[in-house]
Amino acid sequence: METDIPGLLNELDHLANGTTERLTAAVEDVDKIIEILTQAQEQIAEASDPHTASLILTKLQNPVREGFDAINEDLRKVDKVRKDSVKVLNRTFPSRALPTDDNAMTKNAGLINRAITWHLLREGQFNVASTFIQESQQTDGVDEDDEEYIHIIDGSQTPEDNVSSGGFGRMSQAPELQSHELQEKFATMYAILSELKNQNLLPAIGWAHQNTRELEARGSDLEFELCKRQYIYLIQQQSRGNGGHGGGVSAAMHYAQSNFPRFADRHAKEIAQLASALVFQSNLIDSPYAALFSSSDPASDRSFDDIAASFTREFCSLLGLSAESPLYVAATAGAISLPRLMKYVEQMTAARASWTTASELAFETPLPRSMIYHSIFVCPVSKEQTTDENPPMMLPCGHVLAKESLRNLVRSHSRFKCPYCPVEGQLREARQIIL
Repeated sequence: METDIPGLLNELDHLANGTTERLTAAVEDVDKIIEILTQAQEQIAEASDPHTASLILTKLQNPVREGFDAINEDLRKVDKVRKDSVKVLNRTFPSRALPTDDNAMTKNAGLINRAITWHLLREGQFNVASTFIQESQQTDGVDEDDEEYIHIIDGSQTPEDNVSSGGFGRMSQAPELQSHELQEKFATMYAILSELKNQNLLPAIGWAHQNTRELEARGSDLEFELCKRQYIYLIQQQSRGNGGHGGGVSAAMHYAQSNFPRFADRHAKEIAQLASALVFQSNLIDSPYAALFSSSDPASDRSFDDIAASFTREFCSLLGLSAESPLYVAATAGAISLPRLMKYVEQMTAARASWTTASELAFETPLPRSMIYHSIFVCPVSKEQTTDENPPMMLPCGHVLAKESLRNLVRSHSRFKCPYCPVEGQLREARQIIL
């Protein structure tokens, strides 16, 4: 039975209705009490007669008591919502035992800490990454041979200063994490993303231009897409009445003449469309090029998300990193896989059967294509899927078999015949394929 997530969210929203207002009211009541006490303190300080001070304190009792009663009432309602929400969650997601008692995380604490640190750095959370590393070191202790501590980040530093000021100490146990240059590049990436969010494409264009050769070698269109959006931005400045502030048709034409020629070989058709759109500048919405401009408007949230994702992907690729955080991918894949795994273990336990496959799952996990990073090869002879211990091997003729199947063909002789063609070969001529 699948969980009705939309229904659950609606129920939680219904329960939480008005919670924000109650919390706001509680804060306002606290502020009122503070104001009353502050005024009373000032009056007592100015009073010369002790009886006056006593009278002021007596008058405070009722307002303060009423204020605390109001706060407690607001928080009581909020706490009721919290308890009801917990009941709904427990009813929807009943507690079940995990499929195994073996805690794999305790065996790989260093790798997990490193993945968390990388994730925080990739997200631009430099302060949080520093705190996490320091607390991890305090928990695990520090070896005498490895007493480096993180020195990146205190509250007064900028992200650029933070990531360039030190290494990552013991818990990383990876040379790449200690690279100041790499840390600085992460700060650069987030500085550019911040400018993109503010509709300033120039820093991103400058970075793309500096890395033109690397991007072209990857077949990336990032630099052209950024220049195209800057061109559209300049044209739209005219239609929005900002033509005198660095925008307008003349500025767009000058920008196109300066930047588009180097993209003519790969994007001639699109450049022609962008140039022709100037004829319809006064009414782009009803022009044949409306779709081109609406989809590339730098001011739209969707356009920003698209170009930011593309920039992040290319930036990380040039650093030799994946576009998405490995921690995010692993956690998402685990969340997708775990329900099926738990159901399988429950059924196996009920049937009093045991799990016989140690190196692979006994069922297929429906991961999305974006999370499938390796090809799957099934040996045409044994009909078994290849593994790290039994990898695919390419024969001299080009056909591919599993390593165990190839060994069975060789047997006591050094030569073998391909089961799919007349070509013969020797075992040493076979080459392992890395999937």
